[in-house]
Amino acid sequence: QVQLVESGGGLVQPGGSLRLSCAASGIIVSDNTVGWYRQAPGNERELVATFTRFGTTNYVDSVKGRFTISRDNAKNTVYLQMNSLKPEDTAVYYCNSRYGSWPWGQGTQVTVSS
Repeated sequence: QVQLVESGGGLVQPGGSLRLSCAASGIIVSDNTVGWYRQAPGNERELVATFTRFGTTNYVDSVKGRFTISRDNAKNTVYLQMNSLKPEDTAVYYCNSRYGSWPWGQGTQVTVSS
């Protein structure tokens, strides 16, 4: 079955950087469009970046120019490089298919605070 394991979150000061990892099993990430989502307390889950099976990327406006999604086919892993982090980026981050159709992982907490 599909299993997604997110890691790499933590506490970082505003302006800092983190790299999140999403290790997948049960699916081949290069055959799918994979996205990074985030959910802040009291908010709905939001799709912030996608990496299509064709190799193209898309971002929500609030993270454009700061976040970069990438993929390592050999490791079957998708990454999210987050730079110039802001307090409003604080959330639990998850990866999933473009439509959230796979079982959700536990997510990884990102906290941006001074």
